[in-house]
Amino acid sequence: MLEVNKENFETEVKNYTEKPVFVDFWGDKCEVCKQLMPDVHKLEEKYGDKIKFCSLNTSSNRRLAIGERVLGLPTMIMYKNGEKAEVLTPDKISSIADVEEMVKKFI
Repeated sequence: MLEVNKENFETEVKNYTEKPVFVDFWGDKCEVCKQLMPDVHKLEEKYGDKIKFCSLNTSSNRRLAIGERVLGLPTMIMYKNGEKAEVLTPDKISSIADVEEMVKKFI
């Protein structure tokens, strides 16, 4: 999974148009984020040929996360042609199945 930050976010997410880009916004103190992470990596193994998977640590990229309107963790955003296509907020993520359901919409 590609780690994105303020240096490469524009290039790897906003300016990337080959396929949809999934970004997992997580934080060092977010236990739910850490629990979901291995399963999110499995989604990358399963769908990585059709969707680009990225991860952004909000603890070290706070301004970028705020700029993307990430207000709670975990938040998963699917970008298509540099635009937000769908956002999964913490209240909509009860299990990895919720995340996979969103991913499948973009295959």
